[in-house]
Amino acid sequence: MQTKHSPNPEIIRSMFSKVAANYDKGNSVLSLGIHHLWRKKLVKYSGAKMGDAVLDCATGTGDLAIAFKKAVGPGKVIGTDFCAEMLVPAPAKAQERGLDIQFEQADVTQLQYTDKSFDICSISFGIRNVGNPLKALQEMARVTKPGGKVMVLEFGQVTIPVFGPLYNFYSQNVLPKIGGLVTGQKEAYEYLQKSSAAFPCRNEFINLMHESGSFSHCEYISLTGGIAYIYKGIVK
Repeated sequence: MQTKHSPNPEIIRSMFSKVAANYDKGNSVLSLGIHHLWRKKLVKYSGAKMGDAVLDCATGTGDLAIAFKKAVGPGKVIGTDFCAEMLVPAPAKAQERGLDIQFEQADVTQLQYTDKSFDICSISFGIRNVGNPLKALQEMARVTKPGGKVMVLEFGQVTIPVFGPLYNFYSQNVLPKIGGLVTGQKEAYEYLQKSSAAFPCRNEFINLMHESGSFSHCEYISLTGGIAYIYKGIVK
């Protein structure tokens, strides 16, 4: 599923390389830290247990990989991102917490890992920036064991009366300005807002998961009034 409106991978890579140094600061300011709670919710929803092997794609500075490592203990956790600059802070963040996590550069549409290698494969706030999200879902499922889970955390569109228009005003008019002040890259946050508003969510994304042909069951839960969603696919 790649259209003329799909993100250009090289433009996305360049954009994230520019915001990388201040990415964590920007996230914390813009979400008031709530994105950490969403990641903890994803780990719990995934059913991750001690000893599981986890691959976290588009890991950025490693927050979700770190959350998974805390849950799986001696299990292997690998965090990947196709933007090398985003990965730079990740190893130190893990080491500060006494966690052994591998971080490697990888494109979620062309993963270098063997079939059926992981119990869980995840991606948070990344799949809407992938040029071909259908291929990304198929690749994530390929490297996951049958019966394992592919977990996706992504922004959506808020439809709740009153709250929806208020949040939309904030995301369209306030979020890019604050993001620009914190990171110096207002254009990047304007893009991120627009991509969130346009990306399929709820049943539309579930349909995309089914279209991949990789899952025996798919479901989702809503977070914070529909600002974000967690999707879970059980691999065939």
